[in-house]
Amino acid sequence: MGQTLTGLLTSVRAIAGRPGTPAQGRPGGGPDQALLAALRICGDHLSALAAAGPLTDARRTRLIASIGALTTACSTPGADAFDALLRTGQQALDSGGEAEARLALALADEATALRARSKGAWRLRGNALDALGRGEEAITAYERHLALQQNTAASRDVERRIATLRAAGDRIDEALTLFRETAGTRTEASGGGTEASGPGTEASGAGTEAAGAAARLSRHLPAAEARAAFTDLVRLRTAEHGAGDPAVRRLAALYAEHRRLSDRDPVADPLLGGAEPIGVPGLRRLVAGRTVCLVADTPRTAEQEQRPGSPLAALIEGYDLVVRCDEARHTAPAARTDLHACTLRGDTPWKGPRWDRRAGTRLVFGDPLPHWRLALRGRLVPGAQDRVGDATLRRPLHDPALLGEEAGAGPASTAYTVLRLLDFLGTPARVDLIGFEGPAALSPREREWVGTRTANTDDTAVRITLR
Repeated sequence: MGQTLTGLLTSVRAIAGRPGTPAQGRPGGGPDQALLAALRICGDHLSALAAAGPLTDARRTRLIASIGALTTACSTPGADAFDALLRTGQQALDSGGEAEARLALALADEATALRARSKGAWRLRGNALDALGRGEEAITAYERHLALQQNTAASRDVERRIATLRAAGDRIDEALTLFRETAGTRTEASGGGTEASGPGTEASGAGTEAAGAAARLSRHLPAAEARAAFTDLVRLRTAEHGAGDPAVRRLAALYAEHRRLSDRDPVADPLLGGAEPIGVPGLRRLVAGRTVCLVADTPRTAEQEQRPGSPLAALIEGYDLVVRCDEARHTAPAARTDLHACTLRGDTPWKGPRWDRRAGTRLVFGDPLPHWRLALRGRLVPGAQDRVGDATLRRPLHDPALLGEEAGAGPASTAYTVLRLLDFLGTPARVDLIGFEGPAALSPREREWVGTRTANTDDTAVRITLR
């Protein structure tokens, strides 16, 4: 790949010129200047890749191949280089990473300069800005795309994404309005004065810092900066007035909703095969008032469950919701599974086995968000589930909007994550563990948590009642 990359970079420089030098083009009229500028941008990216060392990422390999196709199109009379330009921009986005998103945006800028009425170019620009967290600019580009798009059905994904981005921005606006109103009210109530020392000094300091965080917060900020400022504002207002303060509770709710909207997938994914995305409110309704059991995947449990007329089979069948975790090694393929949960592990979790066992609801826990999205697109099997947990449920233990635990406690088992999530939701009538002994036993930390909440353990030692 090193020689191929070097050869491609040489070809790009020959056609487009080096950075800072005018492109020569081909005799008799060469590519449009916008195309040559796009090639120079690609050349810069190739140069950075070459300097980074050997390539092991298949997505970047595909991006290099796409740049090669663009280079060929720019040097071939009559070839459609514009479509090759859009394909290269899309491949850059598909590669993931901030550098690739910036490459996609730069190529989209050249594409819109080349054809200002190309709906594909404006869609690419919107997607690139969206990937970089520049939501308000993405909305403008998406709206240009919609103005050119005549296919109503093809517009729905973009319309949904615009609505999501606007809703996220509205939560910031509402939070800032709430801050200004409550700050003004409390200043008037205190007579507008401040004390130089005493018990209120610490709270006063937090209030000053909160005002600074509010001054930094804006819907026009890149997503990461807006999230950081919003986090600071909630933290400082909580320190100043306490978590029970009505205004603080409303602020925290707005923050949680902003986070959920920010993490939501940009567009509906056709690979979900008609499955319905389900978030925290939907899952809370799904388990409300129902009896739930988590069944361990062990040889002993599987053998007893499959035995006709066995007490364990009858016990499991009596629950409203049967939950199973991770990849089944012993459980029968036709075993009832109302909710399947799994945790993404390793550096390339999207390469794991596909989730083809039938389940009513499938929850996938994983971080970071791009890996989680890739895993869903690569491993979900259309028709194998009715509902799929959305991004708001992908990291319940560490999401500040849910349990908000520190990540330093080490990896958690999937069963433990499900238990903590169900405990947080607080709506199931009963939650039992079945078969979690021996090889399927939880870690000491997890067993301790279960032990403090165990209401009953039956005589067979396979059933632990939590609620």
